[in-house]
Amino acid sequence: MRFALSALPLGFLLLLAVAPVTRLLAEGWGTGDIGFWALWSDAYLRGRVLWSLAQAALSTLLCLLIGVPLAWVFARFDFPGRALALRALMLPFVVPTLVAAMGVLALLGPRGVLGVDGSGTPWLLIYGNVFFNLCLVVRAGVDALEHVSASRVAAARTLGATPWRAFRRVEWPAMRPWLASAACLVFLYCLSGFGLALVLGGQRWATAEVEIYTLVAHELALGQAGVLAVWMLLLNGAVAIAYAAIEQRLAAPARTDPLPRRPARSARERAAVAMALGVLGLVAAAPLLAILARVAPAVLDGSAWAVLGEPSTLGALANTLRFSAMALALALLMGLLHAVSAQALRGWGVVWRAAAFLPFVVSPVTVAFGLLLLYPQWTASLPLLVAAYALIAYPFIAKALGAALDAVPPHLAQAAATLGAPPARVFARITLPLVWPALRRGSAFAAATMLGEFAVSLFLSRPEWITLTTLIHQRLGRPGEANLQAALVLAALLMALALAAFLLIDGAGRRHTDPHARTA
Repeated sequence: MRFALSALPLGFLLLLAVAPVTRLLAEGWGTGDIGFWALWSDAYLRGRVLWSLAQAALSTLLCLLIGVPLAWVFARFDFPGRALALRALMLPFVVPTLVAAMGVLALLGPRGVLGVDGSGTPWLLIYGNVFFNLCLVVRAGVDALEHVSASRVAAARTLGATPWRAFRRVEWPAMRPWLASAACLVFLYCLSGFGLALVLGGQRWATAEVEIYTLVAHELALGQAGVLAVWMLLLNGAVAIAYAAIEQRLAAPARTDPLPRRPARSARERAAVAMALGVLGLVAAAPLLAILARVAPAVLDGSAWAVLGEPSTLGALANTLRFSAMALALALLMGLLHAVSAQALRGWGVVWRAAAFLPFVVSPVTVAFGLLLLYPQWTASLPLLVAAYALIAYPFIAKALGAALDAVPPHLAQAAATLGAPPARVFARITLPLVWPALRRGSAFAAATMLGEFAVSLFLSRPEWITLTTLIHQRLGRPGEANLQAALVLAALLMALALAAFLLIDGAGRRHTDPHARTA
């Protein structure tokens, strides 16, 4: 019975993740147009890989430099709007990547609201990465500081340590593992990101993931794309292993006596709070507000309603909702079976639980490309498209549910079993109500992710299966201000849709404490 629960998600992972990656390895290792090691002698492809690493490293560094001071302010001071600001911090992770890219364009692109055109420069992509990933560092820093022992800080201050020295000698060592974990995750997202890089990087600053798409979709150079995809898979895997190793150290943090937050009293402390809120607004809120600012005139003059009423928009909206709903049902089934079977497998549960991270290690572009090579006869089929959507989203549910199951007191189920309740009744009447909030949280992030899925739709869908993300991409590819304005209107619609789905499933005002919410 224990192994039977894992059979379905295991087969799902083997068919949708392991087999496509294996096929991609074969394509890149010996059957392509260039040798496996020859990539590094190709100046252009080598440049794409090195630029991918460089932009990910720079984005991670900026997230740390900005996020650590913000985390300290949010962890140490209590001020009006703090809880709201922490919830708003997660907005970039809820909205689809393509909406985030459109927000950056609305802010700093051609005719951006700030009047500064950053298109054609690498800084547009760097800013997009920071906007999208800063919340990981801030939330990790806040959680880390909440595990700092108040008695140790008080002892340091009693012995004459200045606030800076107490931070450096007591707080910073406690923060480092948490920040290292967040840094690995930020680097992984920046390295494997596709939507932001495609829209903001352009051809000149294209990352390796964008280059893989270009080689497959426009040049049909499957050999080169395979070699490049394999190298990116290896690099992503190395970062993911480092992340998993750090997370294992943080799995059972020691109990501490956290420092209580205090009001900001002095002028310096109030200035720090004001600066933190200002930086947070500039980095995390400005792109989304810029979309609304650019769309507002179109709403007032009626052109936005014309775009929303077009048959192509209505068809894309229907496809987006249809594919996401079908994929969410499949993701719920796989995530539930994966989490429950991980609990039942005992010793093997750790390994099986780690397998849920496989879709995060493999980028969506690599997944879609591998599926394209392995199942060419199913490329334009609805089952494969829905399954690929669910593959990318179900780890959110599996990880959130697994953590919740760990927190369920075992004596409750034992008491129910002693009273004669069968396992199914124990799960339905005791376990499920206790893990329901985590299940909703994981489902909310999964739904928001599927609504904005982009790479899989580009590779595996039919022309008549156009979604909102692919429609936005098509509008951006056409010249003219009218098409850019239409893309912004569609981005606003997709943003509202993702936020509505998130709030409906998870519930408004819920506090998310997981600093790695995207993988929660």
